[in-house]
Amino acid sequence: MQNLKTRLLVIAALVLLAAWQLFPRQVVERVSRNDGTYADTTVRRVPLKLGLDLQGGMHLALEVDQSQQQVADVSDALERALKVVRNRIDEFGVAEPVVQKVGDDRIVVELPGIDDQQRATDVVQKAAFLRFQITDESNALERVVPRLDGIVKELKLDNAPATAAGDTARGTGLTGLLQSADTARRADTAGTATDGPFRRSLSAGQMPGQYVVSKADEPLIRRLLEHPAVQAALPPGKDVRWGKDSIALGTQVYHTLYVLDSRAIIDGTYLQTATPNQDPIEGAKVDFVFNTEGGSRFRKETARHIGDNMAIVLDDKVMSAPVIQSAIGARGQITMGGRDLQAAQDLALVLRAGALPVPLKVVEARAIGASLGQDSIDAGILSGLVAVIGVILIMVVYYRFSGVLSVLALVLYILFTLAALATFDAVLTLPGLAGFVLSIGIAVDANVLIFERIREELDHGKTVRLAIEEGFQHAMSAIIDSNVSTVLTAAVLYQYGTGPVKGFAVTLVAGIAASMITSIFVTKTFFYVWLDRTRGQQALSI
Repeated sequence: MQNLKTRLLVIAALVLLAAWQLFPRQVVERVSRNDGTYADTTVRRVPLKLGLDLQGGMHLALEVDQSQQQVADVSDALERALKVVRNRIDEFGVAEPVVQKVGDDRIVVELPGIDDQQRATDVVQKAAFLRFQITDESNALERVVPRLDGIVKELKLDNAPATAAGDTARGTGLTGLLQSADTARRADTAGTATDGPFRRSLSAGQMPGQYVVSKADEPLIRRLLEHPAVQAALPPGKDVRWGKDSIALGTQVYHTLYVLDSRAIIDGTYLQTATPNQDPIEGAKVDFVFNTEGGSRFRKETARHIGDNMAIVLDDKVMSAPVIQSAIGARGQITMGGRDLQAAQDLALVLRAGALPVPLKVVEARAIGASLGQDSIDAGILSGLVAVIGVILIMVVYYRFSGVLSVLALVLYILFTLAALATFDAVLTLPGLAGFVLSIGIAVDANVLIFERIREELDHGKTVRLAIEEGFQHAMSAIIDSNVSTVLTAAVLYQYGTGPVKGFAVTLVAGIAASMITSIFVTKTFFYVWLDRTRGQQALSI
């Protein structure tokens, strides 16, 4: 009797624990707002997480971009890039994402609940290499403009005549890049140009090393600067980088171009943290902090360049170029130039996660709609109900009263399985639903083995109590063998399978564990309760 009370208390405790695990609670989710941005919000729901195929989201496939340079070991490069991408997705705040290497040349990223494809692509693909460089004060670009125009003329790279926008630039008060006729008459081995595209389009900006290009001329200048012959003729020890900002003069818009010292005074490898903020005057910005070594180096370098312009370069684009007023310590900031707080959040998270070791390109991007996920959930629930009803009918009709006891244990099995999934933060995917439905069908397998052994013991003339005891005991080896083999199969699927297959494996293992508890411990307890009430005087309906 004491043993029976202990068993009932254990079952009651398991039921209460499972109910507590499945009780609706406050959880934080990232949801899409009407303006297209995302925000964390608190909702109340059952703590069962849904996978990409059930709640919708983004599926991205990434490969190494070798268009600019060849990568010797693609597999190793992807391994290093995988860590950075995983860190970025963790910072992104997506619940239960899938970030994994597939084969030797591809990374697959699955983001449940995210439907902004462009933002997701930018986060995982952005190089996020941060550098601080001093703008050029030696007018190095001016001295090579004749040579650049000569190369353009010799190779016939300029297919566009002088534009009205370019003429407007000189009429708006901007100082021309080349003011003297002597400079225009310079020649070199590549040829002579007196009015080439660089002379026509470039004008001096508002600070040393800054130049402006009209919006109409920008595509041509950008294309010319990417040509190998032009790149070879650029000033040595200098980097030519486009700025993210633009300047409006009258009705014309000009894009900025910077010439920077190639030597960076510091880069993002020393970055310790980056935090997005909103300032009423400067707008959205990112505050960053260097580590101890980086702070010391930054202070020393900025002390040497007081009065110079320091360009903040992110992914080869100049974010801003403020004047160094005094030595700067470990802290600094990047203003977003009118962009919103979400842009600052994304920049901060990629800076914290680190720069990609190799450039990545998106080779596949698919959006999975939420309606498909809801249809799958409804179909999974329906199939689960059909499976439960089928199992109940078979067990009750074939095993009668003993079948009823197994059905009661099956109810607890469903409760324990869902609680186990919630406890371990497992993600319920469509294959996971299939695994759950399958496990319902095989959940009474152990009971079938036990009931058949009890029948055999009763046929041998043993008492009901002894038949029940020996039925459970003799069926135990077969139950353990079958469940262990299934667990080993699920372990292999989890180790080597992709995200959906892993969901199937997790659900299957959770179902097997719950099945062992309910079929062996719970069902046997129910038999003990029946024996206690009947004093063993009633025939067992089995």
